[in-house]
Amino acid sequence: MKLALARLAVPLCLALMAAPAWAEKQYAPGISDTEIKFGQTLPLSGPVSAYGQIGRAEAAYFRMINDQGGVNGRKLEFVQLDDGYSPPRTVEQTRKLVEEEQVAFVFSTIGTPGNMAIRKYLNDRKVPQLWVGSGSSHLADPEHFPWTMAFLPSYLVEGRVYAKYILSHTPDAKVAVLYQNDDFGKDLLQGFQEGLGAAAAKMIVASASYEVSDPTIDQQVLSLQGSGADTLFTVVTPKFSAQAIRKVYDIGWRPRYFVSYTGSAVAAVLKPAGLEKSVGLVSTAYLKDPTDPQWKGDQGYKDWLAWMEKYLPGGDTADLFNVTGYVEASVLVQVLKRCGDDLSRENMMRQVTHIENLALPMLQPGIVFSTSPTDYTPVKSMRLVRFDGTTWVPFGDPIDGRLSQR
Repeated sequence: MKLALARLAVPLCLALMAAPAWAEKQYAPGISDTEIKFGQTLPLSGPVSAYGQIGRAEAAYFRMINDQGGVNGRKLEFVQLDDGYSPPRTVEQTRKLVEEEQVAFVFSTIGTPGNMAIRKYLNDRKVPQLWVGSGSSHLADPEHFPWTMAFLPSYLVEGRVYAKYILSHTPDAKVAVLYQNDDFGKDLLQGFQEGLGAAAAKMIVASASYEVSDPTIDQQVLSLQGSGADTLFTVVTPKFSAQAIRKVYDIGWRPRYFVSYTGSAVAAVLKPAGLEKSVGLVSTAYLKDPTDPQWKGDQGYKDWLAWMEKYLPGGDTADLFNVTGYVEASVLVQVLKRCGDDLSRENMMRQVTHIENLALPMLQPGIVFSTSPTDYTPVKSMRLVRFDGTTWVPFGDPIDGRLSQR
């Protein structure tokens, strides 16, 4: 285990092409010779509290870094506040992080509505909003919001990936769409429609939306079944994804079933829905699924598992959110290392916007991270995966989700 944990400290900096700044010390608020203080709001309670596990994994990764001596001799102080996935609460807690806690930057705030609510506040104050926990295309806008950097694959990219696959393999499909009625749901639906292009009007035969405050989506599922669709595409968060999977199965509807990445976690979604009811589902992936046996001999997986055993003892090794947090935290650490002693907010953004073809150990083969001062969408392609009753099994090559890549 010691060897495995040691490998976690091997720098990934070769892929971060911006020149490190080892000049005189320059510090943002929250940073000293001994400490880097930053913060996060996340839903530890509320309708999407399953996402809170991402933050727990990130905190565990930072504990490991502190045990190893910190970043360039500075310990990481990670302040986490619960926002319950409520945008007004996200604003309140973010103001507390910036104005009371005096954090250097905000990291991995989870959810589209909350991130949209705090974006202007942070950009007006030139506080980095790093690794936004949302794939909304509106949150990757370097021209208007240069202090906000995405991390997850864009919802537009993901939507186009499904559409390109359906067009190639079942061009006569009759598609029904269930989506969350907010920026997240509308953005992914837009990408899906863009990917279908002129065929969208004919192929999408029905759609239904739900509110995050709704108790169930049973009526929406029944309505979509009645449309005669033979293909179902759901743009959902964990609670509603589990409900939809269970309801579709229980009413005897057997469409080709595509579920957005946000609603595909084995531990948080498929187990509550019923693994036997989830067989055959198709989703996307950019990370290695820890339940996939093909990774058992993979060094990146072995290192991740060793970290789990030491820093998240008793944690669910089937939970993909533990991989998400691990990867997001590891990239942040590498960025901070490259900042050297210039830990000004301006230099942080220079490093964040110069990541070139970064291939991480827990990314799917063929998937890389790249950013530039004009490109705030790090992940441009995803792989399709199919659930076999135990794990998500990748199939085919990565599909480029950029609109120009047809």
